[in-house]
Amino acid sequence: MDSRFNSSSETSRNKCAACFRQFNRMEHLVDHMRTSFHSVHEPTCGICQKHCRSFESLREHLIGPLPKLECARIFAVRGCSLCLAVFDSPNSLRVHRATCQLSRPVAAYRMFNSGTYDDLIHFECGRTRAPRVVAASCKMVGGGSDGSLDLCARVCLIDESERIIFHTYVKPQIPVTNYRYEIVGIRPEYLRDAMPLKQVQRKIQDFLCNGEPVWKIRSSGGNARILVGHGLDCLGLEYSQHMIRDTAKYPPLMKTSKLSNSLKYLTQAYLGYDIQTGIQDPYEDCVSAMRLYMRMRSQFHAVEDYPMASEAPNQNNFASWRQNELERMTPEQMLETSRSDYYCWCLDAKRET
Repeated sequence: MDSRFNSSSETSRNKCAACFRQFNRMEHLVDHMRTSFHSVHEPTCGICQKHCRSFESLREHLIGPLPKLECARIFAVRGCSLCLAVFDSPNSLRVHRATCQLSRPVAAYRMFNSGTYDDLIHFECGRTRAPRVVAASCKMVGGGSDGSLDLCARVCLIDESERIIFHTYVKPQIPVTNYRYEIVGIRPEYLRDAMPLKQVQRKIQDFLCNGEPVWKIRSSGGNARILVGHGLDCLGLEYSQHMIRDTAKYPPLMKTSKLSNSLKYLTQAYLGYDIQTGIQDPYEDCVSAMRLYMRMRSQFHAVEDYPMASEAPNQNNFASWRQNELERMTPEQMLETSRSDYYCWCLDAKRET
């Protein structure tokens, strides 16, 4: 009987303080912590404090097909289905919902069918850092013999206030064989005298760099601007990855299914409205990406001197030569030592204050 009790106690002691997985031996928990990168930046249940790898996992924990029953019961009364926060009372939740669920932006594509709108000239290099963050989106037409090759044909940029600062149609480098009018609303005459792709890329890149050489751009303290979007690879920009915030690649927003990670799905799940219901408008996509970024950026997480696992002071936290020392630590102590393996967007706000 004593041995059974000791075995149960040992298993309970080897319970991860973040995701609550239990391990038969302490060394197995240490191995788990080496690869899990649990940290204060992970989406966390406001009821039981379980850490999840993504908001989709947290959503399943709270309101999925097989949720944790106690958490689901409380969340049904005091939880926001959009940001997944839990409040002290149903009344606090009602007040919160008025600001959490956003309205769909007014479609802008009819305003700019005539050509280019360029407000970038008002932001001269070095004169001002504002806007600090811009969102970009582009719409594609088809090239190649079967029209399946994506070609950038329209670009839009907005600032943090969701104001359009640049819009243009883009002349593809090869002939268009499918204008995809029913999807993106682009006609041949819109591209006839449009700005060449290389010129568009150069204008946007110069604006983003804000007077700094690309190779000198650093993640904080410079003049370069943060670029937000969903699937930004299609723009073909040569820009510092430190300054790109792509909602299609951000771990807390990702899921294995490509469809579920689309901008349309993310907007419906985390902002509470639908997009791309008719002719797709790049302005609407820009606004959705910017709002998702601002929602992720506004999260409150504990301040850490070195928040990334890749930073030098953290590189030996779970080194193999520390095995004996780590096995003597409690799960809570190991969690305090663990750091994130991705850049949390809340750090953008902290570094500007």
